[in-house]
Amino acid sequence: MNALLKHLNLLNLKFKLITILVFVVNLSFAQEQEEINQSLNQWHKAAANANAEKYFDLMTEDAVFVGSDADEVWSLKNFKAFAMPYFNNGKAWTFTPVSRNIYVNANNIAWFDEVLTSTHMGLCRGSGIVELVDHQWKIKHYVLSILVPNELVDQVNDKKKQHDTEYIKTP
Repeated sequence: MNALLKHLNLLNLKFKLITILVFVVNLSFAQEQEEINQSLNQWHKAAANANAEKYFDLMTEDAVFVGSDADEVWSLKNFKAFAMPYFNNGKAWTFTPVSRNIYVNANNIAWFDEVLTSTHMGLCRGSGIVELVDHQWKIKHYVLSILVPNELVDQVNDKKKQHDTEYIKTP
């Protein structure tokens, strides 16, 4: 009987330890999600305020930015060259998050998707990868897309058909 009680106590202790471990891991992921959320909000705010230093500091050195046009796939260096005239004029762009999903990996990498609103592009989707670099979550890869409601796809495709044809023909 004593052996059975010892075994049950040991099982009870193991259960409590596992429960505590799960709680701590979930708390850690929640904290990381909040830190990522803050970094992404700071990044969008830096663009809205034309703060190039803060904006580009929130990107990794090997970051890639994929814009809404088929030709817009930029290294950080090329993206800076494209974007700096906007920042230097005191007005870059403003995207306001509407919703965001963040998925944390245990290896200092996370990915996200977000719906954004913008006065010049309407509803957009941003998605990407962030990496923890020197205790700061930074954007490693970002993709910006314009959202098109399904019921408008045919109209949009008709309007861009010539542009798409020319893009496909270009080597």
